[in-house]
Amino acid sequence: MRRVAVRGLVWRRMRSILTALAVVLGVAMVSGTFILTDTIKKAFDGIFDSSYKNTSAVISGREIVKDSASGDSTIPQSLLPRVKQLPGVAAAAGAIADVSSNGNTAKLLDKNGKAISNGGAQTLGFGIDSSQPRFNPLNLTAGHWASGPDQMVIDAATAKDHNFKVGSVVSVSARGPVRPMTVTGLAKYGNVSSLGGVTFAVFDIPTAQALLGKAGQVDSISLAAKPGVSDAQLVREVTPLLPPTATVQSATQKAASDAGDVNKFINFIQYFMLAFAVIALFVGAFVIVNTLSITVAQRSREFATLRTIGATRRQVRRSVVLEGLVLGILASITGLVLGLALAKGLHALFKALSLDLPTSGTVLKSRTIIVSLLLGTGITVIASVIPAVRATRVPPIAAVREGAVLPKARLAFLSTPAAIVLTLVAIGMLLLGSFGNTGTGTTLLLLGVGVLALFVGVALVSKQVVRPLAALIGAPGARLSGAAGRLARENATRNPGRTASTAAALMIGLALVTLVAVLGQGLRSSDRNTLNGQVRADYVLTSQNGFDQFSGDAVRKLPAVPGVGVASPIFDDRARVFGKDTTVEGIDPRTIALTYDLKLASGSLAALGPNGAIVKKDYAKDHHLRVGSPFTILTPDGKRLSVRVAGISSPPVFDKIDPILGNVAINAQTFVSKFPRPKIVLALLKVNGGATTQTTAALKQTLGSFPDAKLQTKSAWVSERSNGINKLINLLYVLLALSVVVSLFGMVNTLVLAIFERTRELGMLRAVGMTKRQVRTLIRQESVITALIGAALGLPVGIFLAALVTRALSDQGLSFSLPVLWLVAFTVVAAILGVFAAVFPARRAARLNVLEALQYE
Repeated sequence: MRRVAVRGLVWRRMRSILTALAVVLGVAMVSGTFILTDTIKKAFDGIFDSSYKNTSAVISGREIVKDSASGDSTIPQSLLPRVKQLPGVAAAAGAIADVSSNGNTAKLLDKNGKAISNGGAQTLGFGIDSSQPRFNPLNLTAGHWASGPDQMVIDAATAKDHNFKVGSVVSVSARGPVRPMTVTGLAKYGNVSSLGGVTFAVFDIPTAQALLGKAGQVDSISLAAKPGVSDAQLVREVTPLLPPTATVQSATQKAASDAGDVNKFINFIQYFMLAFAVIALFVGAFVIVNTLSITVAQRSREFATLRTIGATRRQVRRSVVLEGLVLGILASITGLVLGLALAKGLHALFKALSLDLPTSGTVLKSRTIIVSLLLGTGITVIASVIPAVRATRVPPIAAVREGAVLPKARLAFLSTPAAIVLTLVAIGMLLLGSFGNTGTGTTLLLLGVGVLALFVGVALVSKQVVRPLAALIGAPGARLSGAAGRLARENATRNPGRTASTAAALMIGLALVTLVAVLGQGLRSSDRNTLNGQVRADYVLTSQNGFDQFSGDAVRKLPAVPGVGVASPIFDDRARVFGKDTTVEGIDPRTIALTYDLKLASGSLAALGPNGAIVKKDYAKDHHLRVGSPFTILTPDGKRLSVRVAGISSPPVFDKIDPILGNVAINAQTFVSKFPRPKIVLALLKVNGGATTQTTAALKQTLGSFPDAKLQTKSAWVSERSNGINKLINLLYVLLALSVVVSLFGMVNTLVLAIFERTRELGMLRAVGMTKRQVRTLIRQESVITALIGAALGLPVGIFLAALVTRALSDQGLSFSLPVLWLVAFTVVAAILGVFAAVFPARRAARLNVLEALQYE
C-alpha cells in the first residue's frame, strides 16, 4: 500500500504539485519571517557588539522617562576627568549619542535643501573623541574624523544615495539655523554596511554639544579597565562618583540592555507576520481537504479494486494519509527554500513602505527548519484525515460499476445543523470576546478561535446557498454565452459541497481584506471629523513627516509675516506623573484657544499660569484630580515640577486614538524652562482673511531656512494625518494577498481536477459540436461563478467582523463607515481572479483529444 500511495503521487504529479503549492506558500511565509527577523536581529547584535567591543564599563544617563523626545538624562562632562583618575581605569572617553526617534537631533539636508528622512527612520547625531579610537563603534570607509566646528563625517549609505563624497559641503539642521559643514569622512556602524533607512552625522565633542544643545554634558562615558581589574570591580569603583541621574554597567550588561527594546520590537514584527503565515496555512488546509476529497471521489474504483484484492479499510486510510505525509514533507522543504527568497522580498516590501531595517548576512537557524517542516507537514497530514476516512467508505462492489460514487456517511444528515451550531457558537465567542469583561489573554483567545470557527462554520453552511447564488451570479453569463454559460452555471451547482469548499478559501482572504478596508475607512472618517472639530487654525506647521519635533525658532519668525494674527506653538515630550510615563505638552494660554478647541469642562485657561496644568477628563478621573488638585511632574532629566490643576478638558472620544494634546498640558514658558532641549511638535497659525496663495507663499519664504518644518493648510494637514493609517493598511493588504494567492491555486486545482473528472463529458460535448472557444468559455465562467460566490460570502463576513470591532471600540470614538468603492473593487478583483484561475485549466480542456477523451476512465 505504501508503494501504491507513492506511485499514485508520481502518476498524478500535476495534481500533486498543485495541491502542494498551497502548503509551499504558507511555509515560505513562516520560514521567510523567521529568516528575515533573525537576520535583522543578527545585524543589531553586531551593532551592539561593535559599540562595546573594547570597553569594560559604560557610564550613561538613567532612562527616567521611556521614549522621551529629549532622550535619557545626560552626564556632566566634569565627571570625565574624575573618572580617569581612578586607579582601575586605563582609559576613558566621553561621547554624544543623540538617537532620539522624534527628530530631536541633527538632520542632513539634500542638495535641494530638503531634510533627508527615509520614511521617518531615525536620524542620529554622534559626537566622538577621535583620540580614543578603541571606544569608537564607527569605522571609517573614507577620509578622516571631524576635528572642528565646520566638519563632520556622514554614513556611507546616505553619501551613496545622495551623491555626497569627502569634501562635499552638506547643510545640517539642528537646534538653530541651517549650518553648512564639510564632509571629512564616510563611516559605517561596526561591520553593518547599512542601518536600514537610518542616517547619521558624526562631529567632534564640542561641535556635537553646541549643535544638539548639550553644552557641558555628554551622553555616555566609556571605560577600559587596567590589566587585572575585572569589569565588576571597575563598576564598583566608579559607582560612588555618579550623580543620581547616572548609572554604570559592564559592557556586557549595557549591550544586553540596549538590545532589550530592539528585540521586543523585532519579536513584535515576527509574531505579526507569523499571524499572516498561519492565515495562509489555514486557507491552504481548505485547499488540501478539497483537493484530496476530489481525488478520493475520482479514485473510487481504484480504492474499490484494492478492497477487492484484499486491502483493509485501515490500509486504504493509511495510504491516503501517507500521500498527505509525503506531500507535506516535499511541500515543506520547498517552502523552506522559497522562504530564503521571500525574506528578501519582505525586506524590499518594508523598504518600499519606508520601514527599512538593518540586515546582515542571511541567518537560517535550526529552529526555522524544524518549525517550518513540522508546521507544513502537520497541517497537510491533518487535512488529509477527512479524505482518508471518506476513502474507507468505498465498497468493493464499486470496482465493477461504472460511475460509482462514494456513499454518504451515516451522520451526513447532521452536517448542516452542526455547521449552523458551529457558526452560532463562533458568533457567541466573538461577542463575548468583544463585549465581555474577560482578561486580555482570554479575550484574545476568544476572538482568535471565534474568527477561525466562524470561517469554518460559514464554509460548511455555504453549500446550502451555492445553488441560489450560482443561479443568480451565472444568469448574465447564461444569457450572453448561450449553452456554454448555462453549462457553467449547472456545473457550479452539480456538487455544491465542492463549489462551497473552493469558494470558502477565497472567502477567508476577501473577508479579512474587507475587515481591514472597513476599519480603515472608519478610522480615517473618525479621525478627519475629530481633527476638523478640534483645530481652528488656518495653517498647521509640523515636521516633514508630521510627527517628529522641530525647532521652535521657526515659529518665532512667523508673527512678522504680514497677515499672521496668531502663531501658537505646542511643545511636546514625555514625563513621569503618578509613577507612570505620559505625554506632556506646553501650550500658550494666550493663543491656544484661538487656534484649538480645548473643550474645558471645568476651570479656565486664565488660571494656567506658570504652575498650572490642564488635564484630560479621563486622566483626572483615573487619578482623582479636580480643579486645584496638586501633583508633581518628573522631567526626563530628573527635575521635579509641582503644578496644580487649572482646568479639566473633555476632548472628543476619538482623541484617545489620535490625540493632539497629551494627558497633561502646562504653560509653554514653564515647559521651555523645565524640560531639557524643548522642541515643538506642531504650531497652529491663524491668519487674517484665511489661507490664501499669497499668505502661503510668504510663510514658506520665511520658513526657507528651517527645512525640517512643513507648512500645510488645515484641510491638507487633516487629510494627510487621517490618511496616515494607509501605510499600515497597505502592508496588511500585501500580507493578506498571500492567502488570496493560496486560494487562487485552490481554484486552479479544483478546475483541473474537474477537467480530469469530466474528461469523457467534455469529449462528448466536443463530439456533438462544441468548439474549443466554447469549452474555454465554459471553464472560465465556472471559475468566475465560484470566485464571485467566494466574494458573496467573504464581503458580508468581513463587514460583520468590522461592525463587531467598531461596536467594541465605539467608546474610543471609532465610527462605522462602508468604503463602497473598495467593496465594488474587491468584487471585480474576485471576478478577475476567477478569470486568471481558469487560464490553464481552460486551455487544457480545449486541447483534449476528442477520441481519447471518449475512451477516458
